[in-house]
Amino acid sequence: MTYIRLQDIDKTFYMKNDQAYYALKNISLNIEKGDFITVIGGNGAGKSTLLNALAGTFFLDSGKIIIDEQDVTQLPEHKRAKQISRVFQDPSLGTAPRMTILENMALAYRRGKKRTLKRGHSHDEKEFFKQQLASLNLNLETRLESEVGVLSGGQRQAIALIMATLHSPELLLLDEHTAALDPKTQRMIMELTHQIIKNNHLTSLMITHHLPDALHYGNRLIVLHRGEIVKDFNEEEKKALHVTDLYELLLTLDERM
Repeated sequence: MTYIRLQDIDKTFYMKNDQAYYALKNISLNIEKGDFITVIGGNGAGKSTLLNALAGTFFLDSGKIIIDEQDVTQLPEHKRAKQISRVFQDPSLGTAPRMTILENMALAYRRGKKRTLKRGHSHDEKEFFKQQLASLNLNLETRLESEVGVLSGGQRQAIALIMATLHSPELLLLDEHTAALDPKTQRMIMELTHQIIKNNHLTSLMITHHLPDALHYGNRLIVLHRGEIVKDFNEEEKKALHVTDLYELLLTLDERM
């Protein structure tokens, strides 16, 4: 059974003036539980807009989004937070820099839950956070009282990944989450991403401009152009592709503009 369904979704910005921008056009997409879909496309193709639509950042002009048989189309972002987690390109967007690692983890652990007056974390929760951080092999479990703002970009992004997956969300959105990192750190974060998704059997969409990553990771690959899905490669088709094939495809799409 299809786990997540996007049914004919449309989104246009600036509709009331002459600068109307058709960001998503009649997109339909079926996502199976456990799919790890990489998403590529040129600038303005609609990649981040697609993730924003799933996250509930804005409401659609038309169409439906169904997650595990629940229609979430009219749910705002904060009400989807229990189901959907997201890691952004900028490490500073996924963490609070003036708060400690422990405080950040406690906030993430309670995302989507009813607010209470209880203390920030329990002893058992602290031990759980330590275990999660220890899996990163970055020694961050010994720095729980350090402010996140003093950490490197790679360390912050690793923490953001752990925070986003503490409760095994129904959908993990990765919005170019390695683009701001140096090549060595980028590789470390991608391997960490792969292991977290695999170990927790997560369903995920990942935007990337790094075409080798688009081919190496995940079991599906979709290509967006001008707000439309122009290609949806399954696992076998994806394995047969080379980076040059993707370059040529994207170049051909650009020439149509």
